[in-house]
Amino acid sequence: MVTVALYVVLQAKPGKEEEVESFLRSGLPLVEGEPATTAWFGLRLGPSMYAIFDAFPNEAGRQAHLAGKVAAALLAKAPDLLAKPPVIEKADVLAAKLP
Repeated sequence: MVTVALYVVLQAKPGKEEEVESFLRSGLPLVEGEPATTAWFGLRLGPSMYAIFDAFPNEAGRQAHLAGKVAAALLAKAPDLLAKPPVIEKADVLAAKLP
């Protein structure tokens, strides 16, 4: 069961859209190694807007993810790829359906 989540909004710099998409795809193998990351999605919201949504069973799992490899890579690459810093929103999961 998941109880907490993150929603991260990313706006690509002009001409960096493909690199942002590649970055999001490359994040999947990293989060597969995080046992407390129950669900993880890299999303395209529009031509230059992207997001990451992930869910966790508890706050400890969310904090482990925030201290993990994907978060570190995102913060390192953000100045080159993003028009503005990522917006990281913490959320409580009210209902979920997972496989």
